[in-house]
Amino acid sequence: MAAQRFLHAKEDRRFRTRVSIDIPFLILLLLLLVVGLTMLYSASYAQSEYDTGYVDSTRYLQKQGACAVIGLGAMVLLSRIPADFWLRTAWPLYGISIVLLLSVLLFGQSVNGARRWINIAGLQFQPSEIAKFTMIVLFARLTKGFGQSAKEFRYGVLGFGGALLGILIPLALEKHLSAIMLMGMVAAVMMFVAGTNPKWLFAAAGAAVVFVVIYITFMGYAGDRVTAWLHPEQDPGDTGYQILQSLYAIGSGGLFGMGLGKSRQKYLYLPFQYNDYIFAIICEELGLIGALLIVALFVALILRGYWIALRAPDRFSTVLAAGLITLIAVQTVLNLGVVTNLLPSTGIALPFFSYGGTALAVNLGEMGILLSISRYRNHPAKQEGIE
Repeated sequence: MAAQRFLHAKEDRRFRTRVSIDIPFLILLLLLLVVGLTMLYSASYAQSEYDTGYVDSTRYLQKQGACAVIGLGAMVLLSRIPADFWLRTAWPLYGISIVLLLSVLLFGQSVNGARRWINIAGLQFQPSEIAKFTMIVLFARLTKGFGQSAKEFRYGVLGFGGALLGILIPLALEKHLSAIMLMGMVAAVMMFVAGTNPKWLFAAAGAAVVFVVIYITFMGYAGDRVTAWLHPEQDPGDTGYQILQSLYAIGSGGLFGMGLGKSRQKYLYLPFQYNDYIFAIICEELGLIGALLIVALFVALILRGYWIALRAPDRFSTVLAAGLITLIAVQTVLNLGVVTNLLPSTGIALPFFSYGGTALAVNLGEMGILLSISRYRNHPAKQEGIE
């Protein structure tokens, strides 16, 4: 009798787990969002006042807050949609993404010298943000279809590579090097999880390095970024200005920071202080301790995301979850590397912190899909070929 009660209790726990999202992941996500909005306001209010003739200090916060609400709504909705939905819609989404990317070349709007935005019904967004998500969904779909054949060159390299090129070619025509680099890194991780032979991934990495060198050689602005990275002091008034100001902000913060809202560099000294370089303002105001706590939140979120992926009920869900959390991880690492001058400027934002409505809404929606997968984390494994 006691054994029967134990089995029934175990079944009840599994049933409750199946219908409930992963609470630790949700708490970490909401913490990052709240802290991100707080730091965005702190980093942007001086710029907001300047841009509005000293009338409104919340211009950027209002826009980001509205997108956060939209993103949270999408997260709640997508957390209730089973992963099988994305399995069925992977190819249609892929086609739509390519059309949107190509439309940028024809009808795109130029912002800060880059043509990467389109406007539909008054809504301005970057199709590249949708393309990142689409690539992850399609790679998960291909992983399920290839199965053990992903170890073969025909499937594990040509199959994934051909699908990836369909998105990377339009991005190359847009001169969107940061998106190309980001998607290439996420794709490599997903291919490894899918079972592609590591030797082909190392060969692809070598080819990517050659591509970047050639790209930088022919694209002058990218070459300037590398020069500014290596020797920012040689041109402190132009190409090296931004990174020097970023380093000044980080150094000014010291161990405990100058205090929330008390940054000096945000007063129009550091360009894009509320966007790509918001982490420099975080370091200045919260110091090394505060910055490390925020990094710890990101690390905890990312590790929990992989924990969910490892406990997903099937191969497709595992690769989909791994791809989505890898996207957050790669963006975070690249952004922090750029702000601290460990990497050349890439134009990649810090998830949940940097200003950018499309990116924030899409990121929150993607986390909703992870939460959906987490509902089934304790189901019996149905991992085709990876038990």
